[in-house]
Amino acid sequence: MTDDHVQLTDEQWRERLTPEQYAVMRGKGTERAFTGAYWDTKEPGVYRCAACRAELFRSDTKYDSGSGWPSFTEPVRPDAVRYESDTAYGMRRTEALCARCDAHLGHVFDDGPAPGGQRYCMNSVSLELQPSSD
Repeated sequence: MTDDHVQLTDEQWRERLTPEQYAVMRGKGTERAFTGAYWDTKEPGVYRCAACRAELFRSDTKYDSGSGWPSFTEPVRPDAVRYESDTAYGMRRTEALCARCDAHLGHVFDDGPAPGGQRYCMNSVSLELQPSSD
């Protein structure tokens, strides 16, 4: 948990988020592949948490994984994302959550490119791109 941890009531989250964001970010849902706003975006910038605006990923770590979701090789800082074991649907996965507000972002898989080998497979609806002039 970060020093500036955001903790809101369920009602406050419902007011702050769209119904789709709430279903994914608070209900641990998943948007359909190839439908999110950022799955194929190549615009430079910083991806922030759509719930609390914490910096999560940089566009220079984004790559096309072919999965239909925005994929990154690493977070902006090691402590920007926290992890939980997810055994839903009979699978063993690692859930990625915003360390600042505990919003569900997506999952991390060990099939990413070198050197780290990780694929941060995120839901577009959990992210907000802050464009840069790079």
